[in-house]
Amino acid sequence: MASAESSHTPPPGATIHQLKIKAIFDALSERDKLYAHYLARAAWHGSRIIMRQVSPESPDIFDFIMNLYRACDGKWDTLIAQCSITPEELTAFLEYAAMFLCNLGNFYGEGDQKFVPDVPAEALRKLAGISPETKTGLDKIIDPLLAVPPFSLGYPGNNTQSGYYPTKEPITRDDIAKVSDVMNKKSIGPENTRIRKVLKDCKPVLQLLQASAETDLLENGDNQLADGILLIRGDHSEELAKICSDLELAKQYAGNDKQTELLAHYIESFRTGSLDAFQESQKAWVADVSARVENILGFIEPYRDPAGIRSEWEAMIGIADADEVGKLKTFVESSTTFIRQLPWAVKDVNDGKGPYEKSLFEAPDFTSVHALAVCGSIVFEAANLPNYEYIRETHGFKNIVLANRLSVNNSPNLPCHWIHSSELNLFKSTTHIVRFLTTAIHELLGHGTGKLLSETSPGTYNFDKQNPPISPLSGEAVTSHYLPGQTWTSIFGKLAGTVEECRAILMSEYFMDNKHLLSIFGYTDSSSITADDLLYATYLNIGVDGLQALEHYNVQGQAWGQVHHQAHFSILKHLLQDGDGTISIAHHPLQQSLTVHVDRSKILSHGKPSLGSYLCKLHIWRCTADVSACSNFYEPLCAVDGVYEEWRKIIVSKPKMKWKFVQSNTFLTGETVQVKVYKETNEGIIQSWAERDV
Repeated sequence: MASAESSHTPPPGATIHQLKIKAIFDALSERDKLYAHYLARAAWHGSRIIMRQVSPESPDIFDFIMNLYRACDGKWDTLIAQCSITPEELTAFLEYAAMFLCNLGNFYGEGDQKFVPDVPAEALRKLAGISPETKTGLDKIIDPLLAVPPFSLGYPGNNTQSGYYPTKEPITRDDIAKVSDVMNKKSIGPENTRIRKVLKDCKPVLQLLQASAETDLLENGDNQLADGILLIRGDHSEELAKICSDLELAKQYAGNDKQTELLAHYIESFRTGSLDAFQESQKAWVADVSARVENILGFIEPYRDPAGIRSEWEAMIGIADADEVGKLKTFVESSTTFIRQLPWAVKDVNDGKGPYEKSLFEAPDFTSVHALAVCGSIVFEAANLPNYEYIRETHGFKNIVLANRLSVNNSPNLPCHWIHSSELNLFKSTTHIVRFLTTAIHELLGHGTGKLLSETSPGTYNFDKQNPPISPLSGEAVTSHYLPGQTWTSIFGKLAGTVEECRAILMSEYFMDNKHLLSIFGYTDSSSITADDLLYATYLNIGVDGLQALEHYNVQGQAWGQVHHQAHFSILKHLLQDGDGTISIAHHPLQQSLTVHVDRSKILSHGKPSLGSYLCKLHIWRCTADVSACSNFYEPLCAVDGVYEEWRKIIVSKPKMKWKFVQSNTFLTGETVQVKVYKETNEGIIQSWAERDV
């Protein structure tokens, strides 16, 4: 196998975790079970959309794996003799196949790096020889399957590729910008689109592919948006038609009018491609509070598009846990108390919250769910949605924590290369609690706070234009704001995602010394794991997360593969530069080791003020549309140079163990829904996907 620095093969024996759901699903009413079943079916039908968004070859790799499964009837061991391959070659192939299925593509969902099977091409050909279908399938994919470069996702180039720009003709950033300009003029949203460049009569034509079940032209029959730019509807049409069909069935078992309404809007959006309809679905979704069966569906997050505007399909169906929801409800009810303690709060302004917060903090629906189905390139820990700022301000938003995903952080096998042996027990026993609490704060206060100072329409402002608020950064009145039509993402562009995640992460770490907040969740000075233990463990995690993030820095493209990792690294770097020794990293080049050290005595005196300073800067720049100041400060903090490059080499030599998740399926027998649980093995993961029949 190649060295860790250059290897693109999945690490052997990646830990497999079960997303446990059966007990909580079995406790549902029959109606809720049917509602959840059809929503889960709709969720899984989006899997091919994700694969297509990752790489052109991913759907065909999926079919190859499924056809091999059927050819041996799931009895993989029989292939050793039948195909004359070694047990090691079979194991390596199964490792790759399961990793592919868990990422829904041949690039890691976390980090966006390409991975290839650690199997010789000859062994793959022997495997494929089991049937004509698998032989044809392998012939179709073997070159892109094994090709490195591309190393990672990014703008199409020599070393990177993107499924959002699926084109054989070279497409440039200018081409993409040209289409974006036309889309803005025509008020076409980007989330559910891709761009393809083709030659027509020897002239280049840019096709804007819009996701919809319908494939006909627009009502007026004119699909030309501008000279050389055409709108093509019907991208992912087959999958979206199946999704709409299952959502129609789910509608029959909706528990209230809001659920019926949100499903109707989903169906219209996925059928027609209308993002206006999708936004209407989000308004109804936000109003469906305390749902027993919760859902996320659609083109949601733009993290993987190099342009930062096109969104990956994502779906999650979950079942609420009453006890966990109760604690979160208490937290939500106390939220204004905590907002008044933020660095930009002003005692006598806006009920103590200051001018950079909304007058009324719309307390969101905060739910802890156990995920029944997560169809995405990663199994995420939590979500704060919708992403439309105007809906958040006028209708509110929801926070959802995935309890059965977060509980995996309690694994005794957590990799701890960067923690001193004397602190391993504390780190392992607290990390899952720290993750749950920081995730809750991250979603509620991190993503929930902030008022964008805006000229909402010509001459109308959501702040006092004659007496602008004072900036806590300069002590002077602010001079910038959002103009009509401008949004956070349109102004901050590629920076928007990572800066917003950094702001939310900082918020969660800033509040981890708050005894009132921790007591809501049962952690006090006298609990078995104390509030002070959790505060200390938070800073250990800041160090570990910041170091581990370096694994996701792409040296070839000098780019970060994932916005959260970029943010974690910047926070560690900021604390190292500004925290006066609160955190330090012991670097031993000869032993190739790095160890996180935290000075407990400096956490409150130096650590918290440092986090607060960083948080305040990002918040004020975001609120005032000051992209220049933000970029000048944030980008150097994300630079991996000097000693950080030395650290990165050590980090990639001991890669974090990749996790895989095996998820259950639901099956309908008559009018009864049953859950089927699969083994925590590569074979179990493959079987679960084969039986999903997508």
